[in-house]
Parts: sequence; structure tokens; C-alpha cells
Amino acid sequence: MSQYETRQDLTELKTAVDAIRAEIGKVIVGQHQTIDLLLTALLADGHVLIEGVPGVAKTLIAKLLAKTISVDFSRIQFTPDLMPSDVLGTSIFNPKTTDFEYRRGPIFSNIVLIDEINRAPAKTQAALFEVMEERQATNDGITYLLAEPFLVLATQNPVEQEGTYRLPEAQLDRFLFKVVVGYPNILEEVNILKGHHERRNLADAVEAVQPALTAEQLQTLRSQVHRVHIEDKLLEYIAQIVQSTRTHKSLFLGASPRASVALLNSSKALATLRGRDFVTPEDVQELAAPVLRHRVLLTPEREMEGGTADEVIGQVVQKIEVPR
Repeated sequence: MSQYETRQDLTELKTAVDAIRAEIGKVIVGQHQTIDLLLTALLADGHVLIEGVPGVAKTLIAKLLAKTISVDFSRIQFTPDLMPSDVLGTSIFNPKTTDFEYRRGPIFSNIVLIDEINRAPAKTQAALFEVMEERQATNDGITYLLAEPFLVLATQNPVEQEGTYRLPEAQLDRFLFKVVVGYPNILEEVNILKGHHERRNLADAVEAVQPALTAEQLQTLRSQVHRVHIEDKLLEYIAQIVQSTRTHKSLFLGASPRASVALLNSSKALATLRGRDFVTPEDVQELAAPVLRHRVLLTPEREMEGGTADEVIGQVVQKIEVPR
């Protein structure tokens, strides 16, 4: 790496990221990959879908990330009876002014945690389309801009499907990553038990987590990410990976150009997280699955064989020549 000349000073970014990791680490044991992906999404200005079985701290990790940044936070529990107005807000008649005024919903925040996003019906899911992509909401023909930063962290349970609604492809495509949270290993689980045994309650531990970053600092760090260097051959590498998903025999639906942009932006963010101001092929390979797994659909035959999207994405990446 010595042949590369450092173009940016990433000291401030490293300090901020280390501080966020330390704060989250006060409560969470392990889950380093999940936390790194959330930090990458934060720097790349992208929304995250977090999937995992109940009890693996999906919601807790999202809440803790929000606590480490000095911004507004709101939480929405999605349920089958939730209406779009419960998310976006609604117009209410004001007798004093004899006029209707718009009362903003909980989506008007900086970091929004949506718990069990697949519990709400299609019309409520559709309410998220505009806010997630364009960072604005329209009510009675008037457009209201959301404040920056704006980040949606959504959780879903992959096993309990009764009473759930499958997320539309158009909505899935608006998430930068789909992060799969797995079980802890034996050592991590022992440390979780020790932590619960030694502290009186979880609420006190969560309360001890302090902000490590302001909204203004985050904007500065994101501008550094934007300036990260990437060579033309790596842009071609990203395009080849995404193009290959559209012709793979095991995939019914391939990834869109939005996936290419997501892979580019997240690779630049991951590079800074690793202390570099240039992208390597390894950055692209590491993020291929989180960026693409929710954007592709397996053929029915491949599903019947027990195949997974991650397996197919791995095959796609393996077949394409790595640029050097």
C-alpha cells in the first residue's frame, strides 16, 4: 500500500468511529460485523434493514447507534392496523385559525427505528417510498423536506411469518444494506450472561451511552467519504458484479443500477472505516452480499433446492476477475 499517497487526513473520522464503537460496546457484546455495517451505512448516508430472530439485540443495537449521535430519534412499531397518517402525519383542523394545519408524524426525525417493518400492510409500506428515497413527504399537495441527517433502521423477524406482509421490491431496493444478525458464539454468550449478572438492569447501561458525534461532524465525515478515491477498473468491477446478477441462471430478478451506486458509496465508506482514502477490491467483495441479498430473487427451482441469495452472490463474485 506504500505506493499510494494519502489524499485525506482520516484522523477525525477514526476518532469518531472508535468512540461510537466504544459507546455501543458498553452494552453490546460482539456483533462487530453488524456494528461495522451500520457505521458504513451511516457514513454512506443509506438506510439499513436488520434481520434476525428475536432476542439477538437488533432493536437494541439500532437504539444505541442513535444514542451515540446528537440528533433526534423516533421509534415506530409497525402493526397490521397502522395507517400511513400514523407514520407521515396528518392535517388537523385548528379552530383558532379556522384552517387545517399539518401535524408531522414520527418519520420526521433524524434517525428513525421501525420495529418489525413487515407487520404493516402495503399502503403503510408505500408511505415510506418517498421519504426514504427523496427525503421528503407530501401532504395535501404540499411537500415537506426532512432534516438532515435522515436514516431509517428497520428490523424484521425471518421466521415468524404469520400476520406479516412481504416488503415490496421497490421498498427493499431503497435499503442500502440488509444486515443479517446471527447468534453469538459461546464465549460471547458467556460474556452476555456475565454482563447481565453484574449490572442491576439494562436500562442503566443504555442510559450510560453518551453521544460521540454531532450532526455537523457527521456531515463533515460524509464529505470525506464522498472524496475517497476509486479507480476506473474498480468501477467496472462493480458494474460487472451487478450486471452478472441479471443473467445468472439461478436468479429470477437481478439487481438494479441503484445497487451499483449503493455498492460504490458503501465501498468508499468502508474504506474510510478501514483507515484508507481509496477503495480496494476487498471492500467491494465484503459488501457484495449486504448490498445485493435483498435486491435479487432466486428462481423457484433454486429455492426448492435450498439455495440462498448469499450463495449465488458468492458465486457471482468468485467468477469475475479481480482487478489488480
